[in-house]
Amino acid sequence: MLNDITVVQSALSAFNNAALLAPAFLWSALLAIPLFYIVYFCAPQITSYLKWNRENFLGRTTVWTAILTMLWVVLFGGNYSVLRDNLSVLPMVTATIVFLCSLFVSSHILPHSLPHRRGIFWFCTMVFIAALALSDTHAWWGPLLQVGAFLLGVGLGYISHGKMRPIAGTILIIMMVTVAIIMQPEFFRFGQLGSLTLAHLLFVLLIGISAVATLATTNIKPSGKISMGIYIKLKWLMRVICTLGAALFILTEGVPVFIGTLVAVFISFGMSVWHSPAISEHFGDKLFAILLTTFGIVTTMPTISALGILYWTNIPPVDFWGAARRLL
Repeated sequence: MLNDITVVQSALSAFNNAALLAPAFLWSALLAIPLFYIVYFCAPQITSYLKWNRENFLGRTTVWTAILTMLWVVLFGGNYSVLRDNLSVLPMVTATIVFLCSLFVSSHILPHSLPHRRGIFWFCTMVFIAALALSDTHAWWGPLLQVGAFLLGVGLGYISHGKMRPIAGTILIIMMVTVAIIMQPEFFRFGQLGSLTLAHLLFVLLIGISAVATLATTNIKPSGKISMGIYIKLKWLMRVICTLGAALFILTEGVPVFIGTLVAVFISFGMSVWHSPAISEHFGDKLFAILLTTFGIVTTMPTISALGILYWTNIPPVDFWGAARRLL
């Protein structure tokens, strides 16, 4: 019989020297570069075949991102026995993610689904409910919690009078998943038995920074009302706070530090947008494409990364680096 020590030693010996130098998700992204290359240069043909255009591209991209994220959380999550803490709020967090994803998808799909597709949709829904119930069997209330969260999200999305905002709703889902990954990395097979390297933490920070930058550029209107002297002093203060917060997060891997750092980054970026007299019209969309691509890389979902690349190619050209320098 194998004891726990033997199992752990076997798991550690399974990693080769190359895997020890970089995270598994980074190697997966490198292997997916040919796919990303094809998607980027064949984007017009792909979007034409899918019948996606600038009017429906954002909605369909975000809906598929929410669907794939919900499937990833349910199917890719590990066993609750691998958690380092006996008492964990992870079941509630995953139920919240399932609720948000089902609410987002149902608010966009159900009121507008075609009659001849309803049978296929509900069949897939029943299969997913069965998988959802089996994904959380650590306690008797686990399946009830997950299935209840899914049905509640579907019901509220169906009776809602409007769709969830595509960009804001998707960012909320992505950030919930990111926080869950930081809380219990071993459950999502992130890192070596839950041990995070510098690359893991930097990519997680990149997801958060891309998310708050997208929110700042798409929700705050430029006004140019801050005087230059006050702006420079406040901007340097926020830069120092953001740098210290990022360093503290790398040292502690704490969720509160991560959230606090992103709040500081949002204030810094929001101040830059508000100070600017104008900002590129589609700069926020470009940042959202970067967010999707990065999130797909970290979660080893190349389909979401491909959606981000397609979304990038669908946006009109902008002076991205110039706008990024003004934001920083």
